Amino acid sequence: MNGSAISRRAALQRSALLGGALAGVTSGAMGLLLPGSAMGATQEAAARLDLDDPTVRTRVLAKIRGSIADETVYTFCRLHLYLYLNDGNLLPMLTMQNLNAARWKPLPNGHYAGTVYEVGVYTKFDTDEVVDTWRNPVTGEERKIWQFFGGPLSVEIGPEGIVTGPEATLKPKEMRIDILGDTVITPNHSAFSFPNPFKEDKWPKEAGGPTFFWDSHYFYAANLADVMNPDLKRAHSATQFQNMVSFHPWLGMGKTPGRTYGKGLGAKLRSLDDLPVAARIVLEQRAPEIFELDKWTKPRIDFLEYMQQRAPG
Repeated sequence: MNGSAISRRAALQRSALLGGALAGVTSGAMGLLLPGSAMGATQEAAARLDLDDPTVRTRVLAKIRGSIADETVYTFCRLHLYLYLNDGNLLPMLTMQNLNAARWKPLPNGHYAGTVYEVGVYTKFDTDEVVDTWRNPVTGEERKIWQFFGGPLSVEIGPEGIVTGPEATLKPKEMRIDILGDTVITPNHSAFSFPNPFKEDKWPKEAGGPTFFWDSHYFYAANLADVMNPDLKRAHSATQFQNMVSFHPWLGMGKTPGRTYGKGLGAKLRSLDDLPVAARIVLEQRAPEIFELDKWTKPRIDFLEYMQQRAPG
């Protein structure tokens, strides 16, 4: 979807893998690293941030991926999509201009909750030129593109990472936090599968195998000084992710062997003013809902909307 993408899509929307945290940490909480840490940081850097402390770890994750304050945070990614046909090299396909909005707030239990919304507009590969159709390289058929909307989704960040609501496809598992010099990296990964709701008798071009697969690997990276600064409620961070996903039905790939590979590159924005000008124009034209969250009250579920609006005959 998102990242993100999407051909990162599944029967339910992807959860925005955002998170957040670390402001107001006491000097004691930033003390010596406890013995036996599995965080993999250099000794000098680790001694400056006690990641074995659940409170510190929660706030670090939340501050890097979202915010520890009551505020809305936007993350923009360009998701470059490729076809992998189980043989040969990846085939460049399309790019998605992907914008994610998350409304964050601290919880009484010390965790951080987010309500996430996401949109994606397809453009020609590695350009800002919007496209409405895509030619299937296997069949030669020109297919109408299905733009992406997902949300709202609920997520919660605690010491073990992000927990997503029942409506989300991604169920990320945290990997160890790394401190490399002055950079803090917070990776996670998710593997998800579900019965394919598209059946060959009704969807002969769209139906793939009996199971839909979706793997997604993310990381966020932020400056250690920003993470440790008690005056900052969120750290500016860059993000990168890869997806391997069964072919979305709109591609018309049917039972063609292979999957879609997605490579997302982006950053958490300080404000919407950070959005690239061309991308903002595209998003305002095709997905204005992401800029008017108070009006986005109806849940958007990618697969369900496709089945309802593109049903044959």
